[in-house]
Order: sequence, then C-alpha cells, then structure tokens
Amino acid sequence: IRTLSSMAKRSAEKPEDLALRGFRYTKEQVDEVLHQTEDYVRENPGQSMLYAFVAGYLLNWLPIGRILGTIFRLLFVTLKPAILIYGASKVYQAGARRGARRIQRLGTAASTLIYRA
Repeated sequence: IRTLSSMAKRSAEKPEDLALRGFRYTKEQVDEVLHQTEDYVRENPGQSMLYAFVAGYLLNWLPIGRILGTIFRLLFVTLKPAILIYGASKVYQAGARRGARRIQRLGTAASTLIYRA
C-alpha cells in the first residue's frame, strides 16, 4: 500500500525523472520478453521454427505494402482539409481578438468623450 508521503515524493519528481524511469521500466520489460523468448526457442526449437515459418509465410502473403500505402493516402487526403480547417479557425480567432480590441478602444474613447462633456 502506498503511503501519502511516497505519493507526494513521486508527484514532486521532475518530468525528466519520470520519463527516464519509464524508459528504464520499458527496457527491462523488453529485455525480460527477449529472455523468455530465447529460453522458449532453446527448449522447443522445432516448434519455434514452425512458428517462424508460418509467421513469415503469412507476412509474405498479406498485402502489407498495399495496406500501408492506402493508410498513407487516406492520411494525406484527410490531412489537407484538417489543415485548412485549423488555419481557418486561427484566422477567425485572430479576427475575434482584433475585433474585441477595437470594440474596447471604441468604448474607452466613448467614455472619454462622455467624461469631457
């Protein structure tokens, strides 16, 4: 069970420390999986060869190049309108800010005229 003090220490850590700790954890996990895979292959070499052959055959049989090409084409087709919409929203935001400043200046000028009168 985590205590409040250990949770407070963890929340006070720098983001770099958190990223480094996450990297180390991931590296340890990958190393563990590789070690387990090596052990399995050493214990069952015939079955491992069969699995490797089937996986290679399936990867060769599947049209991976076409699938990836289609995904990239769809990405580029949808990216163009997304960039256009993003740009239009930024232009609208800039115009809204400019209009608000203009209205604020007009209000200040009007209050000055009323004050002088």
